[in-house]
Amino acid sequence: MIEYIYGKIEVIILDSLLLNVITCTIISVVVITIVLIVFKKRRIKAYYKEIEYLDKEKNLIESAPILIELQKVETIIKNEKMEEKYKNWQDRFQNIKNDNISKLNDMIIELDMLLNKKDYKNYIISEAKAELELYKAREATDTLLHEIEDINESEEKYRTLITKLKSKYRELSNKFEKDKDSYEEVAEIIELQFENIEKRFQDFESFMEKNEYSEVVHIVKAVDAMIDHMEIVIKEVPDLLLLATKLIPKRIEQINEIYDEMTENNFPLDYLNIEYNVEESLKNVNKILDRIKVLNLEDCMFELKTMLDYLDSLFKEFEDEKIARHNFEEEKVNFEEKFQKVSSVVDDIYGQVEDIKNMYDLTDRDITIIDEVNIRLKDLTREYKLSLTALKKKRKPYSTLNKDLKTFSNNLKLIEEDLDVALKSLGNMYDDELRAREQLDEIQELLKQSRTKIRSYKLPFINNNYFVQLSEANDAIGEIIKELEKKPIVIKVLNTRVDTARDLALKVFNATNEMVQTASTVEKLIVYGNKYRVMNSGINDNLNYATELFHKGNYDGALEVVLQTLETVEPGIRKSVIKYAK
Repeated sequence: MIEYIYGKIEVIILDSLLLNVITCTIISVVVITIVLIVFKKRRIKAYYKEIEYLDKEKNLIESAPILIELQKVETIIKNEKMEEKYKNWQDRFQNIKNDNISKLNDMIIELDMLLNKKDYKNYIISEAKAELELYKAREATDTLLHEIEDINESEEKYRTLITKLKSKYRELSNKFEKDKDSYEEVAEIIELQFENIEKRFQDFESFMEKNEYSEVVHIVKAVDAMIDHMEIVIKEVPDLLLLATKLIPKRIEQINEIYDEMTENNFPLDYLNIEYNVEESLKNVNKILDRIKVLNLEDCMFELKTMLDYLDSLFKEFEDEKIARHNFEEEKVNFEEKFQKVSSVVDDIYGQVEDIKNMYDLTDRDITIIDEVNIRLKDLTREYKLSLTALKKKRKPYSTLNKDLKTFSNNLKLIEEDLDVALKSLGNMYDDELRAREQLDEIQELLKQSRTKIRSYKLPFINNNYFVQLSEANDAIGEIIKELEKKPIVIKVLNTRVDTARDLALKVFNATNEMVQTASTVEKLIVYGNKYRVMNSGINDNLNYATELFHKGNYDGALEVVLQTLETVEPGIRKSVIKYAK
């Protein structure tokens, strides 16, 4: 029974799901259908709007005021050219009406029929063709209307233009007359050009009277160009003449004077090529003047200013050369003084290099530095002489010679630095030798003092160790003497020998002082302690033992025994003795 109920439930659930799927499908189909219908209606509506737009634009083209403008043209026809244009415009107007507009009407009717038939595919193709035809008709109409209006407006337009040009012309003419003298011989040519402009104004009136606007256009353009040119002429010619006839010739005259004066004072100025450049400048000025006289001013101002800048730059060159000469003569003296000093030192060293090699054990590097310095100094001498020869023959200006001299000075400084290295090395060797001889005397004096001190204090016994140290010190002194007698002297070995001997001598000297001081202290303490012998037999025995150690040369042991013994009767005596000893 339960299974039956479950089966029924499953059937009900499946039927419910199937019903939902069917319902959703039906709704989707309905929605899609509605959307398609709406879209189709909107598309059809858009097509009708396109037809409406084409018809409206076609009407606008038809209503263009071409006929009205043609009627205006009839009143101004006074020559064959104008009549010919008028007929051409009429033909084109008829062609637009009979061909373009008629074809557009047929196309719009056809589009309406295709929509009624619901032939949308052919409609889209025909609509595109209609758009193209509309564009052709509008272009033809606009072009024709513009040409006709241009002629109808020519009278006013060209009158306005020519009036402005006449006003500009009068301003230029007045300006010219006020300052006519500044134009010099070019004034006559400018007056002729003004007359040409006046003739063009007369031509304008003549052609305007005949309504020959095609010619009027060219006249207006020509007059405009002529006045623009005259504006430049009136503005620039006085300045050009001032540059070409006064400023530049004056500059050239001044340059020639300074050049001749400096040449007489032996300034090498060939590098400036003054004579050729001045001559070329004068030729160019004359060519520019010829162009000014025919009012061809293109690049004249630029060329003259460039020329003036060049001439002005020559004054700076002259001043620079004067300063360079002054600096060169000062630096030359300083350079030659330093050069002479370095040369003298190098000559002295290089002349004694063999003796120095015999005197000291020079390294290859020491010899190389001296050779290199000598070679570089010779090269510098040769280059400096060539520079002076170039000055004498006027091949180089002082500005270049100054740069060369700075280079020579820098090279000489480098040579000095390397020479200082070589001299320092040689000087160190010589100083080491002198120091070794001085220290030899000091070391010998130390041993002498040690022997004197030993002899002055008659010690009962001296250990063999002391004599070994003394012998080693004497041997070390002998090694120093041997090194000093060698030729060449090996400074490194000599310094080692001196250090060894000094250490050994100091060791002997310190040992002597310590031994004598200890022995003297022991002897004095035994004598001091004799007063305590009667007090205690132990003290007597200890002092006797200390005396025995003293006579055997064991001074340190004797001192320790005495101090321990006396400390028993005089506590703190050890500290007092040590303090006294220091």
